[in-house]
Amino acid sequence: MARLQRSLSLGAVVLFGIAYMTPIIVLGTFGILAEITRGAVPAAYVAASLAMVFTALSYARMAGLFPVAGSAYSYVRRSINDHLGFIAGWAVLLDYLFLPMAIWLIGAAYLHSAFPGLPQALWVLAFIVVTSLINVVGLRLAKGINGVLMLVQFLVLLAFVALCVHYVLGDASKPLWSLEPFLGEGMNLSLVMAGAAVACYSFLGFDAVSTLTEETHEPQRTIPRAILLITLIGGLIFVVTAYCVQLAHPSTLFESSDAAAYEIARNIGGDLFVSVFLIGLIVGQFTSGLSAQASASRLMFAMGRDGVLPRALLGTLSPRFGTPVGAILVCAVVALLALKLDVTTSTSFINFGAFLAFSLVNLSVIVHFARQPQARGPLQVLRYLLCPLLGLLATLWLMVSLDRLAIMLGCSWLVLGGLYLTWLTGGFRRRPPELQFDAQS
Repeated sequence: MARLQRSLSLGAVVLFGIAYMTPIIVLGTFGILAEITRGAVPAAYVAASLAMVFTALSYARMAGLFPVAGSAYSYVRRSINDHLGFIAGWAVLLDYLFLPMAIWLIGAAYLHSAFPGLPQALWVLAFIVVTSLINVVGLRLAKGINGVLMLVQFLVLLAFVALCVHYVLGDASKPLWSLEPFLGEGMNLSLVMAGAAVACYSFLGFDAVSTLTEETHEPQRTIPRAILLITLIGGLIFVVTAYCVQLAHPSTLFESSDAAAYEIARNIGGDLFVSVFLIGLIVGQFTSGLSAQASASRLMFAMGRDGVLPRALLGTLSPRFGTPVGAILVCAVVALLALKLDVTTSTSFINFGAFLAFSLVNLSVIVHFARQPQARGPLQVLRYLLCPLLGLLATLWLMVSLDRLAIMLGCSWLVLGGLYLTWLTGGFRRRPPELQFDAQS
């Protein structure tokens, strides 16, 4: 049997994870979070970071115990049971399937702000068509494009933060060090948590490195460490960036909250930097959407190939390109929902699936610990009970902090998954088909 080569170090895996998270997204959603939290965006990112760190600890524990691909699906299935594992996989599918839609919607919102004469729907369709064509041709082309575009967005993010600091230093009335960005217009915990529920969108993908298990040196040590480092580094980037931007623009009023960073870029850098920023953000959204659609299509291909989803549509590869064209086209069709949704609802809806998967992974650590006959010392209780319990409670709190429409859509997706599982297992009389995650998926 052909095997992937173990060539990735800890640094390489961490770099992959940070790139997958697309750090520039902190600018893409800044206006929305500023409105929700009333000017306390950094506080929302601190709350989100704390919740994600506890959840990352659980992912790290499970990655060490089960060094296999499949992430939440595999962890829950192996530690609790097959049916709940399917629900975890169904929640992850919501993220993968609808994430490209949200990414392209954010990019389209910024392009519409720059070119108001062109309808936003036109930009959405352009994103869908171009990225779908690249993914149909194959990952070799997509990877080549991604490497260059990722560097561009990191440089633009760094320039944005530097200009924010320069802008604040140029105004004697604005101190560089202040608690005001964390307090906003009066600290309100419920608003901060509502903002954190949306801010967690920026962390999506911190667990994606678990798919590199077969290509990593000492995966049982490297993958857990990488997951924690990615979460901590990502959280630091988001908090520092949000702090600097909030200092430069403490107001919560924007011409368009969906594209607020475009307005801030003009204030701190003038028209020239607006163009540079727009290029960087669109590059980031394009790169992220390309990767998200590729990942989603391969997950659906794996599910189609193994009989979990319709095999004829999703479980086959193109004879010419060797890519899952059917799954790629399904992603493109689903993304058309962006024509009817706004950024807040689309990101919140996706976060519902993420929070459900995160909660189940935290629960899987607790269940696995409870089933072990070994002595339970204070350290084990802390690592395998208290930390995952805090992660579970935090993700459930974030879930109920989402807006009402997102919760309704998420619950509808969950009910649909339950009905499909009932049909798939003949009323729970047999096990659901098991997904095989390998190099071909």
